[in-house]
Amino acid sequence: MALLLRRKKKPAPEEPASEADEARMTIMEHLQDLRRALIISALAWVVAAAVMWFFSNDILSFMQHRAALKHLVYLTPTGGFTIRFQVALYAGTLVACPIIFWQLWWFVAPGLHVREKRVILPLVFATTFFFLVGVGFAFWAMPLFFHVLKSFSPPGFEYIANATDLLSFMLAICIAFGIVFELPVVLWTLGMLGIISSAWLWKQRLYWVIGLGVIANLMTPGFDPFTPLIVFIPLVFLFFGTLLLLKISGK
Repeated sequence: MALLLRRKKKPAPEEPASEADEARMTIMEHLQDLRRALIISALAWVVAAAVMWFFSNDILSFMQHRAALKHLVYLTPTGGFTIRFQVALYAGTLVACPIIFWQLWWFVAPGLHVREKRVILPLVFATTFFFLVGVGFAFWAMPLFFHVLKSFSPPGFEYIANATDLLSFMLAICIAFGIVFELPVVLWTLGMLGIISSAWLWKQRLYWVIGLGVIANLMTPGFDPFTPLIVFIPLVFLFFGTLLLLKISGK
């Protein structure tokens, strides 16, 4: 009798969760992962910016040197603090970008297969590397950009640089170069996911070269045919280099 009573008191097995519950749980998990990634990225950015504050004067001097400007001015009483603060934020972004990219790829990882997850760490390294290469390339070409822009100045006019405007202009160029130089990472990722193939890239190579030429012209000032080559040649090299790597990988 005791055994029968125990069997009767045994709770019934729980019913499997419905598809709606599973979907709801998945959404909540994704939101939690997104919150975690944003918090870690923000903390890394804040810490990096705080450290870069102590190097802001040196960074500003370097940017002034690359822009070939002797004097910079600010137009508000708080301008000196604002300029150093902006430099610290921008430099902190560059320093924290490995952690930011790592969190970005970590957030995408759950949607990938096990084999695809193994390339997350190399992709974090590649994303950071090519972004910094693009930023470095922008700083290297900065004197040429300013020289071309000054050539359009009317006779008798002199450019007096507002430090805030200069920082915004140089930041826009650096970010643009950093994003465009992510071309190999984007093509490689799409190739590994099977969205594109080396055969398709080779077949469409003429359109890609024309498109890269348009991008190079949009990113460089002036109307001469030589300045855009500074951007066009590296982009074409990166495109065909990635195509070759995909071909070797059998993609």
